[in-house]
Amino acid sequence: MTPMLISRPAVHVVPELSGERCDSCGAAAKLVVTFGTGELAFCGHHANKFADRIAATADKVSVESGFAWRN
Repeated sequence: MTPMLISRPAVHVVPELSGERCDSCGAAAKLVVTFGTGELAFCGHHANKFADRIAATADKVSVESGFAWRN
């Protein structure tokens, strides 16, 4: 079996994500994910709920300073 390299998305800590709202529930966003086709914003709950999927598919992740993303 050939080993497969798994690339991680680039993670950037930003001071705040003012004005961003979670695309799942509308709460204040703590994380913004950039994909090749666009962006999605997530509150803390949804960012942690989908952490594995985000890490596997994102190109870039912007995390609000002070938020402990489980990934």
